[in-house]
Amino acid sequence: MELTERAIQAYAGQRRKMIEEQISGRGIKDLLVIEVLSRVPRHLFVNSSLQHRAYGDCPLPIGENQTISQPYIVALMTEVLQLKGGERVLEIGTGSGYQTAILAELASQVFTIERIKPLVQKTKELLEGLRYQNIVFKIFDGTYGWRDQSPFDVILVSAATPSIPTALIEQLADKGRLVAPVGERESQDLVVLNKNGDRVMKRKIGSCKFVPLIGKFAWSEEE
Repeated sequence: MELTERAIQAYAGQRRKMIEEQISGRGIKDLLVIEVLSRVPRHLFVNSSLQHRAYGDCPLPIGENQTISQPYIVALMTEVLQLKGGERVLEIGTGSGYQTAILAELASQVFTIERIKPLVQKTKELLEGLRYQNIVFKIFDGTYGWRDQSPFDVILVSAATPSIPTALIEQLADKGRLVAPVGERESQDLVVLNKNGDRVMKRKIGSCKFVPLIGKFAWSEEE
């Protein structure tokens, strides 16, 4: 995929407005997160017919019954992970690839799992077109994690789960952080988990609504 600089820089005004009103304006303070969101071209991660809405304060459909999360939620989940640049990150639910790109800008390496093959193919092509070289993709059930690449300093789950799969907690490094939407299918709490030796501390940081995490240790397709 050949991406021109003009295509990447399109909607710059809307991107600035998004930062002012939805990101800084709603309390996101991490300057690294703000800087990355100010330049990653979110409009390229949605269908062309929806690009004019890409910087609005809402999720958008990306096909396959999946969505791209609203910008504020992406910023909030990223901020609580406190990325400094050297982390190995596991992302459960590649989706559009927008959150993947944000993580790749802020961490050393991103391992991302998606169960829907057409999404992976489309997203991989886009992220390679944007010249990301620190992302590894896998088509798999994300509730198992990625054991042979563990432990991970950070894990981000971008779909709703009734509880945090045990495998993900086991694959989190000591002093590691995990963020996930946890709750019912129709509403969840964003939960941040910190691992310190054998101790696991959890706290809620707000309410949210994500598409369900489908897999062995989350929801089944029939539910």
